[in-house]
Amino acid sequence: MKRFNYKAKDKSGKLIVGEVEAADENEAARLIRGKGFYVISVVGKIDSPFSLIRRLKDRITSADVATFTRQLSTMINAGLPITEALLILRSQSKGAMQKIVAQILADVEAGESFSNSLGKHPKIFSKTYMALVKSGEVGGVMDAVLSRLADNLEKQGEFGSKIKGALIYPVIIVVGMVLVSIIMMVFVIPKLLSLYADFNATLPLPTLILIGISSFFIHYWFVVLAVLGIGYYVFKMYKATINGRRKIDELAFKIPIFGDLRRQMILTELTRTLALMVGAGVPILEALNITSEVVDNSIISSALKDASKQVERGFPIAFSFSRHPEAFPFILSQMVAVGEETGKMDEVLTKVSHIFEVDSDEKVKGLTAAIEPLVMIVLGLGVGFLVIAVILPIYNLTSSM
Repeated sequence: MKRFNYKAKDKSGKLIVGEVEAADENEAARLIRGKGFYVISVVGKIDSPFSLIRRLKDRITSADVATFTRQLSTMINAGLPITEALLILRSQSKGAMQKIVAQILADVEAGESFSNSLGKHPKIFSKTYMALVKSGEVGGVMDAVLSRLADNLEKQGEFGSKIKGALIYPVIIVVGMVLVSIIMMVFVIPKLLSLYADFNATLPLPTLILIGISSFFIHYWFVVLAVLGIGYYVFKMYKATINGRRKIDELAFKIPIFGDLRRQMILTELTRTLALMVGAGVPILEALNITSEVVDNSIISSALKDASKQVERGFPIAFSFSRHPEAFPFILSQMVAVGEETGKMDEVLTKVSHIFEVDSDEKVKGLTAAIEPLVMIVLGLGVGFLVIAVILPIYNLTSSM
């Protein structure tokens, strides 16, 4: 949510100056008019660093959305009207989530549907979420849809936590290596250099290399930062193009171990989402189109869009998936064919999602097992080089005395 400063006039013509929080300028103007004011101007407020920190602290996470969905599902299943359930959730929520729930409640009380109210907050509620809620409204099974949606969100959170937990140790080791290297180059090596200069020692090649790297970091650190900044900017610009993003996604899939893991993680979320949408009564074409827009990979997204076109022409879903082996493994099209034959597509997709999840767990363990010795080898080589570069001149000095 953004903050906007506004100027307006009340019914008596008095100038009113204030602040409002909304998703965009149009929403802000609507909220101001809702207070009975005539809008003169609406300008976005520039946040201070402290407000940016506060916004990061108060940001709404996927866990918050899962909790909101679970509580709403429980209350609707108990027979409470949607407005009363939202009223209770507004009083129970805190921070940014409370404001979102309050806006949704105000929109529902004004006569809008629940799905349209959620649609005003696309950064919080995904297209998949809104499509499922809409299908629940149309079919009159909102409680069942919200319950399955809460289950799905909780499984996604659990799966993501499992992946992060497995990779946190290698990340800490790598970050520690980088920090120790920087401290050595900036603070330790220059003092050793002054010590060797006092003795007029002839320095061996490893020491000269180390001193050269240290001097470069000390005197040209801004060049390093500039190169990293420009490289990151160029990478972002290239990734923003269609061809650039596709090339990067293709390269990511080709990275040993990590590429297969990323593909399995995406397919786990994709099949779980498709199973949820199909089971909730969302038409398969709409489910494929929505999933293609939310999936975080251009290769799989393009494959889903093409599969949607093929299904629209009358081809089976399994055949449409089999046309894209670069995106979908054979087991997926094979299991989808079983789902089409038996008419239990949601159950089959759920089982496939479980298969991919188990496979992802195994690949995470393999990645962790591969990274740990590799990091230790690199760390050992780095420490060995530092020891040789630092100790060898001292050894030469003592042996020449």
